[in-house]
Amino acid sequence: MAGAAEAAPIAPLHVGDPGHVEYFDVLIVGAGLSGIGAAYHLQTKCPAKTYAILDGRSAIGGTWDLFRYPGVRSDSDMHTLGYPFRPWRDRKAIADGSSIRKYIAETAQEYGIDRTIRFGHQVTLASWLSRDAAWTVDATGPEGKTVQFACNFLCMCSGYYDYAEGYMPGWPGMDRYQGRIVHPQSWPEDLNYDGKRIVVIGSGATAVTLVPALAKAAAHVTMLQRSPTYIVARPSDDVAADWIRRLLPVRLALRVIRWKNVLLGMYFYNLSRRRPDRVKQEILRLVREQLGPDYDVEKHFTPRYNPWDQRLCVVPDADLFVAIRSGKASVVTDEIETFVERGIRLKSGDELQADIIVTATGLKLNCLGGMQATVDGTPINLAGRLSYKGMMFRGVPNFSFTLGYSNASWTLKCNLVAEYICRLLNHMSAHGYDCATPVGREPAIVDKPAINLSSGYIRRGIEFLPKQGSKRPWKFHQNYALDMLDLRFSAVDDGTMEFIRLPNGRRTVFGASGAPCRV
Repeated sequence: MAGAAEAAPIAPLHVGDPGHVEYFDVLIVGAGLSGIGAAYHLQTKCPAKTYAILDGRSAIGGTWDLFRYPGVRSDSDMHTLGYPFRPWRDRKAIADGSSIRKYIAETAQEYGIDRTIRFGHQVTLASWLSRDAAWTVDATGPEGKTVQFACNFLCMCSGYYDYAEGYMPGWPGMDRYQGRIVHPQSWPEDLNYDGKRIVVIGSGATAVTLVPALAKAAAHVTMLQRSPTYIVARPSDDVAADWIRRLLPVRLALRVIRWKNVLLGMYFYNLSRRRPDRVKQEILRLVREQLGPDYDVEKHFTPRYNPWDQRLCVVPDADLFVAIRSGKASVVTDEIETFVERGIRLKSGDELQADIIVTATGLKLNCLGGMQATVDGTPINLAGRLSYKGMMFRGVPNFSFTLGYSNASWTLKCNLVAEYICRLLNHMSAHGYDCATPVGREPAIVDKPAINLSSGYIRRGIEFLPKQGSKRPWKFHQNYALDMLDLRFSAVDDGTMEFIRLPNGRRTVFGASGAPCRV
């Protein structure tokens, strides 16, 4: 039930030594694309709110700082992956990882956001105390010591990947292999692959990125896949965007380009769901144009599933197909029987010789960075909770998480979430509320997975993701236009969000001795 309710008084939790808990109105966890975007909106739309960003790494960028393998790049166009408040101006719509990392860092510096970041702070625990309408956040600091912060509102912008390690399925005989085995998530800086024979195991976005990049210097690169993925070639430069820039003023042109790409993406996704056979045949036709009539497209590039049952792989300027045509790269569709001393033996009996084997076998999911949470002393499993509008958890107060789109640019949803949180905070301030919690649900609502893809990394990690409901406001739209209406224009006090005003009208964070900490 919406409206102002009174919080039941409970004993305060002791969260640390008195005087050693820094307090902010809002804490943001994560200094990647979504975290920097959230900070911009917060300081622009809620200028009276104090905030800080905590990040476990030592540099800005999140995923784009983590992944350093050859050729790493976006698989979404930068006009939609970039920020609407600082549009992407480079001609290349499909950008490399270092350019994206630079773009995020320059954005943070331009708006003074970089001065709010506490690097080397890995968040491990968040504890909510209803009495004080405050989260206490434990983080492992740069020296390995636990550092504590407190806030009224906690924004998790840490993504859903496990930054510690990627997914490694393991195969028989790996200990016998005499070459080097590398996972892309932990790419070694000292790896010299010039003139080497390389096998890349995998068929997803990482594999199709690595193969053409490695082929430039390697003797030969083989992409070994158990089953194919849909692969679509597109120009790295957006010709239509160049034309629009010449016709319109800069700011208007950038807005038009962004919406052009948003609408084209929505159209293609919806067409794939309505007419999968038509889209499938068109994708395969384009592959045949690239590789010629004699290439076995049916075996190596025809997936067992429909388009957008899993994410499509984008290859800029058809670089994967160019590498295959040149003879520098090849695709083998088979299963691994065992590793041998000099390579891999396949179930067909063939052997692939390799000096280096790259296991592009996917990612591990770790919702909220593995952070544990309690509400009034009771541990809660955030990953399994029902999600409100794809950005808050049922029954969890003053807490948001940012989960971008799986069928479009991640940042499109992140931007809408940040805007909504600012609307919510301003609504709370205007009415003197201290706490906002999504509550209740209709009996007819059925729990469903948050992401409706059949990709291996989603199936393996589904238990680490929140749930969605079958009806609003618990449903994930995966549609920018619908989410824009829901998050930008709908009422904040919608009958599902419950607001609480503390009886004493103030918040206090208590230390281990029971004395109030610095707030």
